[in-house]
Amino acid sequence: MNASIVNIGDELLIGQVVNTNATYMLQALTHSGIAVVEVCTVGDNADAIESAIRRCQEHSDLILLTGGLGPTKDDITKETLCRFFGSELYENTEALANIERLFAQRGFPLTETNRRQALVPRCCEMINNDHGTAPCMWFNAGKKAIVSLPGVPFEMEYLIAEKIIPLVRERFKIGSIVCRNILVQGIGESFLSDLLEDIEAAMPKNTKLAYLPQAGIIKLRITAIGEGASSHDEIEKQVEDVASAVSKAAGQYIVGENVESIAEAVSNMMHSRRCTLATAESCTGGHIAAMLTALPGASEYFKGGITAYCNEAKHKLLGVAQHTLDTYGAVSEQTVSEMVQGARTKYNADYAVATTGVAGPAGGTEATPVGTVWMAVATPTHTVTMKKHYNGRRQQVTDRATNEVLAMLIRECENLPPNA
Repeated sequence: MNASIVNIGDELLIGQVVNTNATYMLQALTHSGIAVVEVCTVGDNADAIESAIRRCQEHSDLILLTGGLGPTKDDITKETLCRFFGSELYENTEALANIERLFAQRGFPLTETNRRQALVPRCCEMINNDHGTAPCMWFNAGKKAIVSLPGVPFEMEYLIAEKIIPLVRERFKIGSIVCRNILVQGIGESFLSDLLEDIEAAMPKNTKLAYLPQAGIIKLRITAIGEGASSHDEIEKQVEDVASAVSKAAGQYIVGENVESIAEAVSNMMHSRRCTLATAESCTGGHIAAMLTALPGASEYFKGGITAYCNEAKHKLLGVAQHTLDTYGAVSEQTVSEMVQGARTKYNADYAVATTGVAGPAGGTEATPVGTVWMAVATPTHTVTMKKHYNGRRQQVTDRATNEVLAMLIRECENLPPNA
């Protein structure tokens, strides 16, 4: 089964709003065995919306639209769908009751402008939006379906997960898609491709290996597509066979499997070992701690972090000796070693990571150019340090250093017994 996604809104085209809806929908559909063949973004323009729907109908069984369902004049999706299907708007009593309920809960009066959101095309199947005032609408177009959803992310996510995907499963024959991620660090994309060339050549035709570069990390995504539910076990085995071959060929570079990010890999490792972690950050500015605590369950292992940006903070909060700072400077092996040991001691943590460097664009010297980063990992038995020089802008340096030090942590944990 093929699907297309059409995101509607001028704010998306001018970059005012980041299109997170497309990412969520892609992940949800793929996980459900629905292959997405096109994603497009159009403005609040009736002709553009119609054109996108007609084009998507040529190659998709399911077309999901998001956006343009609010009460303001630029929200024209419903009117456009009426024109597309030759229908008319009417006030749906169930939709109106939902809107009245939500306004009463919030203590707001229901205005005529908001009441207009209860208008839906007569030819659609109205699906109530329990978390918002804009209803979801399902249109049958022969053997295909067009579904219009609100653009508010948490409303759209609820409707996709709780209502639309269950309906699609009920009304369409869905094949199977199996995906597996492998995170690789410490090797360039072209070198990794050469390493895996024979594996790719031997893969079944329905299996693909995608290279998804991030900041210093490559996410390998193995995807196999099968026709019909009966093939699910078979394609799972195909994916497992490819993953096993990749592990044998590139095992020394692998830092995570079946995860979306290196932070998730760290989280899984800390949980499985029942260990605790602390951070000491200078040039990464709290980015490491933010990545870790963005994931659920972080409180079970993450004890705390210190962003010690100036030398005074390094000295007073982390216990870095003034002599070390005066003699070797803030960006040095000696300083990062004392930072990481200070964090581990202060929080009484099993492990700690630390960074100090020059993220740029200014602040570099001939001896310590922009992009220089020292990082360290403290374990229950030892401390390791590493110096790196990254090219790129400030954010790229921060992102690469964050991923690098977390990869160091994973490797050091793997080299210790589980109870360490």
